[in-house]
Amino acid sequence: MSESDPTSKSDFIRDIIADDLASGKHSTVITRFPPEPNGYLHIGHAKSICLNFGVALENGAVGAKCHLRFDDTNPEKEESEYVESIKADVKWLGFDWGKDLYFASDYFPFFYDCAEHLIGQDLAYVEDDSAEDMRLKRGNLTTPGTRSVSSERSVEENLALFAKMRAGEFQEGECVLRARIDMASSNMNLRDPVLYRIMHAHHHNTGDAWCIYPMYDFAHPLEDALEHITHSLCTLEFENHRPLYNWFIEHCPVPSKPRQIEFARLSLTYTVMSKRKLLQLVQEKLVGGWDDPRLPTISGLRRRGYPAAAIRDFCKRIGITKFNGTTDVALLEFDVRDFLNRESPRRMAVLDPVKVVLENWAAEPLGHADVSNHPQNPELGERQVPIFNEVWIEREDFMEDPPKKFYRLGPDRHVRLRGGHIIHCTSFEKDAEGNVTLIRAEILPGTVGKDSPEGVQCKAAIHWVDVATGIDAEVRLYDRLFSVEDPDAADGGFLSVLNPDSLKTITAKVEPALATAEPGFACQFERIGYFVADSKDHQSGVKPVFNRTVALKDSWGKQAGR
Repeated sequence: MSESDPTSKSDFIRDIIADDLASGKHSTVITRFPPEPNGYLHIGHAKSICLNFGVALENGAVGAKCHLRFDDTNPEKEESEYVESIKADVKWLGFDWGKDLYFASDYFPFFYDCAEHLIGQDLAYVEDDSAEDMRLKRGNLTTPGTRSVSSERSVEENLALFAKMRAGEFQEGECVLRARIDMASSNMNLRDPVLYRIMHAHHHNTGDAWCIYPMYDFAHPLEDALEHITHSLCTLEFENHRPLYNWFIEHCPVPSKPRQIEFARLSLTYTVMSKRKLLQLVQEKLVGGWDDPRLPTISGLRRRGYPAAAIRDFCKRIGITKFNGTTDVALLEFDVRDFLNRESPRRMAVLDPVKVVLENWAAEPLGHADVSNHPQNPELGERQVPIFNEVWIEREDFMEDPPKKFYRLGPDRHVRLRGGHIIHCTSFEKDAEGNVTLIRAEILPGTVGKDSPEGVQCKAAIHWVDVATGIDAEVRLYDRLFSVEDPDAADGGFLSVLNPDSLKTITAKVEPALATAEPGFACQFERIGYFVADSKDHQSGVKPVFNRTVALKDSWGKQAGR
């Protein structure tokens, strides 16, 4: 991605940054994307990635850049697997942090020094109360909190106790370090928040070097200041934390003073964004892993066939605002569908096959049909698809007693085989249950690539797959994971509204060229939808596996009356 390819339109954050540059407050712009490595990134993170890296790209003329920083301050929930997945996701979305890759855990000595500085200024103290007692003494919105007797210790005593915490002389939960701010503040975040807690846990980056770990609210502003971040962009749930962010910047020995600015996070219909809930889906094996194509994780969307460019387009479309709201997931699907419609080559597949025997095939034998690779992009050329005297067509493309505006195949009706002849149905066979099992037809010689002969009504062309050369493929029909717009609000909990039809696996007939498709190959199955060769299970030439990315039309919108 280049500076000439901006990822987002103007918004209030970009206006602030432009004003800061114009006024000389800043000579450059440094942003950061600071994920916690405690899970896989999801589409909501993509919005933040596009914003932070996009702002840096747009201001490249003044040397702007965006850091990728892992806020790894909780070893009990963080893993190296998540670190690597996050780096892969950011790269796949089209962004590059260059040399600016950082870990909060690399700053642990600096955080410790800042904590000692606060203790030395009598702005922090070691607390002995239990977590429950601290909660009770915190008060509420109408009642001020009260400090324990622990807060009355001298600076020297607190420094000594904090050193013992660092040395591992206390058990988990035995004590914490708190900031001394304002127990009567209307902002509960300022009521002597915890700065450090004891955790005897192995850290993915620092190993067992530390047994005390800083809280996120303490570490985050110090990280920003240490890296000389100019604009710390975060979502609205941190708005009430901004006074605390500024307090730490003001009272700690930091080299710069970043500005925190909040924007609305992304919420989608029919989706859950909570890492905790996504982790639950994975751990309870309700999905196939973090990269399950039904999840809103970036790795899941990638495996489902969502193009990175379409996700960037979506983030640009929804924009950056100050007000929370919920975006219809159909808008994301629209951008994906729109991109794939322009870019994806066409191939033929039959998902619910019924055989058609072309009884007069010898009248004009044709070993292949010339089929366009993309009807709107002639420069992509044509491909030759084998065809002989038997083909598969979709069961829904034949009706025994068709309605008035049904233009496909039926008794004594004509239809064109895509790229091939017009055919005429002469008879059909059914089984005991009344299902059509075989269709007999004849080709109309001389009709390949030509208009219908006089007296022949043929208003449609249908896709097909040659019986002799077509292959079987596993096709996974993915749909929305939840059956209601707001799964988080479901009376029985979000797991109670899982969509039982979110995945259907079928065996389809596909044209032979798809046998050698490489994993990740994306195309439109003509008249059906957009599909991608699965990145894990598809084996070229051995086991074709295709995932449905998105249908040709929004069937959910039709159900909802849109």
